[in-house]
Amino acid sequence: MTEYIFDHDRLDVYRLSIEYFADAFDSSRSLEGLYRHARDQWLRAAQSIPLNIAEGNGKRSLKDRARFLDIARGSAL
Repeated sequence: MTEYIFDHDRLDVYRLSIEYFADAFDSSRSLEGLYRHARDQWLRAAQSIPLNIAEGNGKRSLKDRARFLDIARGSAL
């Protein structure tokens, strides 16, 4: 059975964002040369998604939580 340490570990969207980042990292290895800047931006955005979900989930204020989740959504798009 999986043992959860933090509340965000229970969120499906958080776990999916971690998988997405791992897939993006693997897929981006072939991007080099002129595409390296796009690769770097893609990886920063992909990494931002789970980080903002985790941080937002830890906020007590609904307004703060919504702000971080909105940032994560923007990174995903």
